[in-house]
Amino acid sequence: MTRHRSAVVFFVAPFGTLFALFYLLPIGYAVAQSLYTVERTGTFGPAREVFGGLVQYQRVFADGPFWASVGRVLLFGVVQVPVMIGLALLLALLLDSGLVKGRRFFRLAFFVPYAIPGVLAAIMWGFLYSPTLSPFTALTRAIAPLDAGLVLWAMANVVTWVYVGYNMLIIYSALLAVPPEIYEAARIDGAGPVRLAWSVKIPLVRPAIVLTAVFSVIGTLQLLAEPQVFRSFSSAVSSTYTPNLTVYATSSIPNFHLAAAFSVVLALATCALSFTVLKVSTR
Repeated sequence: MTRHRSAVVFFVAPFGTLFALFYLLPIGYAVAQSLYTVERTGTFGPAREVFGGLVQYQRVFADGPFWASVGRVLLFGVVQVPVMIGLALLLALLLDSGLVKGRRFFRLAFFVPYAIPGVLAAIMWGFLYSPTLSPFTALTRAIAPLDAGLVLWAMANVVTWVYVGYNMLIIYSALLAVPPEIYEAARIDGAGPVRLAWSVKIPLVRPAIVLTAVFSVIGTLQLLAEPQVFRSFSSAVSSTYTPNLTVYATSSIPNFHLAAAFSVVLALATCALSFTVLKVSTR
């Protein structure tokens, strides 16, 4: 190890530098900003930043709309993430089963929505949902997907459409890495296609499923592009509809110190939830 220390440093240094500059440094800056507050002398006095300690965090924990938005995205994740991972797993198993002809075409077709930027996907689906713009006017007027009761699930459909192919590709890659001898042994023991998928394939790709679940949980709490776009189509989406929208709206006031506190709390919540999902899944 000592003999190759210079080589190790040479290969690790680029990643370490970028990691520190674009990850650790912004986190440290956000934490530092969250500890300050703005004070004024009189009504029209000049604003000055002073150290406020945990004042901003007290405001965060007393902010009802923020915690309502956290509950909203948690409900979103409880429903949307299992549906998306289930669809991704099903598509990956179908591609790996040999029952589907033209696997290269379908693999690309399932992945294509992920290549579309999230904002463009949200705009496209927003037009499809809009009663006055959609080509399916009768359907959108009957269901009203942009109303307060359904707009969250309308956004869940957009996220699922975009990311199911991405998660499918991760799981499918894990299936391709399984030695064919294992499948052959299972077939010799009498396992049919369904039994092979349930008892052999799914347990072997469980780490990939856990990975996609953790990524999806992180993405759920960072939901921003879809609700930001849907605000143009639906009055049910407010500026505090999701935690990231709350951070964005707060920083636009501008109140950067409170927005930084929101971001720190959200990051800690994301870390805790992802760790919990990881531990429960691996157990």
